This record gives sequence, structure tokens and C-alpha cells, in this order.
Amino acid sequence: MEKTKFPRMHVSLYVSDIASTVNFYTTFFGMPASKVKKGYAKYELESPGLIISFVENADRVGGNFGHLGIQVGSKEDMEAKLEVARAQGIVSSEEIGTACCYAVQDKFWATDPDGIQWEVYYFHEDVEFNDPKYSSEDNAACCSPTMEAEAVVTETKPKMVDLSSSNSNSCDPDSGCC
Repeated sequence: MEKTKFPRMHVSLYVSDIASTVNFYTTFFGMPASKVKKGYAKYELESPGLIISFVENADRVGGNFGHLGIQVGSKEDMEAKLEVARAQGIVSSEEIGTACCYAVQDKFWATDPDGIQWEVYYFHEDVEFNDPKYSSEDNAACCSPTMEAEAVVTETKPKMVDLSSSNSNSCDPDSGCC
């Protein structure tokens, strides 16, 4: 058995219903919770190194949270995780070749029962362009569907990237996103 690598990240989130949360995250993480108690569940992931716990407290579920993400090491890893998530019916949107957060990425999104968005993404390259199409100042709107093509700057020349998904997403540079 592989020894746990430290340091590793711990996240604790308030949720409204522990049973639906455990059902979602067991599917999303592809493994059962390491601990489930009344109103509590915990997953201990080795890859990525993360301890995430959920505390049932509907009054404390907040709307001011952005999103969580998992970066994978290859496009093939992202595509494999996407296929599993599609088969389980938990994909909320897909983006291929999107220019978000000053980077070109392939990603998909899954939303848990309390509305927490997770992105699983493969990073292609940094760019000096962050799609300005989204003009809302509402941070919750970050990474929301936009048009089918986005301009991406590489070096100093913009080029058009044809996206295979009609649900491409973008970030407003001043939104606090990503």
C-alpha cells in the first residue's frame, strides 16, 4: 500500500442532505466515503491528495462559494474521467479548448446536490487572453455558457478556436473567478 504523501489539502463543506451528498461524491470520486456518521461524511483521496469532509447543516450552506477543481495530467485522463461521469449522469457541462482564467483548457463540470461546482480539467497552455464575452459582475456567473467559438491569443496574434461543445464557458477578468 502506498504511503500517504504530506502535505495534503483538507476541505470541509456544509451540505443540506448527507445521503444525497454521499451518493454524488461516491460517484464523482469513484470510491466510497472513508467515514460516514450521522450528519457527516469524509473521503480521503490519494490522487489528488485531498481530505474532504461534509457536515450536514442546511442553515450554513453558502451561496458565496466559487467552485472546486481537479487538474489531471493528460488530455486522456480528462477524457477517461469524462466518460465515467457521463455514464453516471453527473456531467453538467463540457468545454474543449476553452480560454478561461488565462489558460487554454479541456474540462467538464459536475454539480453536487447543493450546487457546488467541480471542474475536472486538463491545462494546455497559458495565454494572455481571458474571454471578455461575459460582462456580468456576478461572480456566480463565472464559467457560464457563452458562444461556440472563442478568440485565443498565442504569442501576439489572436486565432479563432473552433470548440466542439456548444456549452463553452468563459471568465470575466474582474469577476473573481478561477
